[in-house]
Amino acid sequence: MMSDTPPPVTDSHCHLDFPDFEGELDAVVARAREAGVHRMVTICTRLSHEPRVRAIAEAYDGVFYAAGTHPMSAAEEPMATVDELVRLARHPKFVGIGESGLDYHYTAETKAVQQESLAVHIEAARRTGLPLIIHARDADEDMARILTEEYRAGAFSCVMHCFSSGAALAEAALDLGFYLSMSGIAAFPKSRELRAIFAAAPLERILVETDSPYLAPPPFRGKRNEPAHVIHTARVGAEIFGLDYPAFAAATEANFDRLFTKAARASRAA
Repeated sequence: MMSDTPPPVTDSHCHLDFPDFEGELDAVVARAREAGVHRMVTICTRLSHEPRVRAIAEAYDGVFYAAGTHPMSAAEEPMATVDELVRLARHPKFVGIGESGLDYHYTAETKAVQQESLAVHIEAARRTGLPLIIHARDADEDMARILTEEYRAGAFSCVMHCFSSGAALAEAALDLGFYLSMSGIAAFPKSRELRAIFAAAPLERILVETDSPYLAPPPFRGKRNEPAHVIHTARVGAEIFGLDYPAFAAATEANFDRLFTKAARASRAA
């Protein structure tokens, strides 16, 4: 007898503190749960906003959080310190470091401070054992070089969030044992090359996310994204890997648990 319960899946990256969701979080989280999205990681992009992101994670079962300084904000925010990130990571629902990374698309003029900030976040990931959450845009060569050099200097775990870069950066990340996260971009009709990059990756290194409120997958493209919509990206992921949806969802769940071990332990204890 078939179950009507949707298979569980995790939105590994969203921004529930953004103004787009103000006053609607109860409904947004409820819709996610109805769709089978039983866990979400809400990401803080400026450490000055960490208290409000933490409060959201504390308010909802199954919602975890990460914090760091987004590369596009690195020149505007006080430089994060390793000690500060390590201290924040003591919170039971704090499960990742970032998002950090490099963005040369709009903010290439701040690449030096972005790289300095990235080094701080990498060291915090090493010290805490929590995964580094990386944003990379128009910076593939520097990103691959820095991650490889830093990993050789001391291992850490990492996910390439909203992966939409080239095959060379994907290969470099996978060679280091890192994960690639599939966002709504992978579901866009014109993203054939990106889907080919995912198809060439090991299934056991794939996560799914919304990056909501951004990048809604079809059939919601152009509208506000939200965690419930990650199932549409996951269905495209299932097609890419030639799996039925429950099997792909189960694989990404196992992958999330393997990378986000702190969230996995909390989920089992709940």
